[in-house]
Amino acid sequence: MKVLKEIYQYRQMIFSLVKKDLRGRYKGSVLGFLWTFINPLMQLVVYTFVFTYIMPAGIDKYYLYLFVALIPWIFFSSSITGGSSSIVAQKDLVKKIYFPREVIPISYVTSCFVNMMLCFLIIFPVMLVAKIPLEPLALCCLPVIMIVEYFLALGFAMLASAVTVYFRDLEHILGIVTMVWMYMTPIFYSMEMIPERFHIVYHINPMSSIISCYRDVLYYARVPDLSSLIEAVVLGALFLVLGLVVFGKLKKGFAEEL
Repeated sequence: MKVLKEIYQYRQMIFSLVKKDLRGRYKGSVLGFLWTFINPLMQLVVYTFVFTYIMPAGIDKYYLYLFVALIPWIFFSSSITGGSSSIVAQKDLVKKIYFPREVIPISYVTSCFVNMMLCFLIIFPVMLVAKIPLEPLALCCLPVIMIVEYFLALGFAMLASAVTVYFRDLEHILGIVTMVWMYMTPIFYSMEMIPERFHIVYHINPMSSIISCYRDVLYYARVPDLSSLIEAVVLGALFLVLGLVVFGKLKKGFAEEL
């Protein structure tokens, strides 16, 4: 595919944009990269308090149960909301030089992905504190799950970033959509708590199977359910192809719209 070949040829530009984004994200702040850990940790403390003492979820070691789902969700939602404005934010670059426009959302999502991997460094010590065994075979599945989520997030980011160029309100709409989506994903509760008649809604939600796979590996210390993993792979590939196709159709008018 021509576009993939072009993206590979501009891989150095992607690396440069990722490095620039990571350096500039907390530039000038006293704590710098520590904010990468502080933000999810503060959310973890608040949600754990609410769902342990105010509205008890009745789940053992709830802090870990929540943490292994919250970190992937933050990556996914950040990729969509921030990625939606990535083309508009780089309008000067788009109008001045030629390069495959796909480079911009790819670099943004990759930057968010690096942040997620840094946050995962906290999860393993938390697992040790919680006395969750590190199952080698299950841990081998972790990179697969992370790559599938990366492709899923990239597909949505490409779709959102292309449409936002023509419809700027989408950036604000997505903030509301991701908030609703978060509560419609089994992050704060388990699938067992959902009434049977609503299960179809959660199977349509691509993040449900991904969160389930993360929990299997990092909370239950077991190999992910094969059906959940296949479901995640299929949905990830589907949305990536959809994002690439729509982006490819709309990118021709970017310079004029910007």
